[in-house]
Amino acid sequence: MLANHLPPARYLLADKAYDADHWRAWLIRRKIKPVIPNKANRKQPYAFNRKRYRGRNVIERMFGRLKDFRRIATRYDKNANNFMAALCLAALVCYWI
Repeated sequence: MLANHLPPARYLLADKAYDADHWRAWLIRRKIKPVIPNKANRKQPYAFNRKRYRGRNVIERMFGRLKDFRRIATRYDKNANNFMAALCLAALVCYWI
């Protein structure tokens, strides 16, 4: 599983698509508190921290802003080092200048 390589965290903020019992159990086994809203069809709703979930919006807006750069959105650079350099330049233009 790709998530096995994640660094240690206290919370995981995710959208409704990640509202699954096996995913929540995996997070809890690793002492990560899931901050995931419930799907509309969930029979047993889980409580989640709405205030903390609002922080996810900041991350979504950041990715949206970086994707305004065609080179980033289409992954124009196939070499990981070149892509990271382009990503750093885009972030510099977006957030510093």
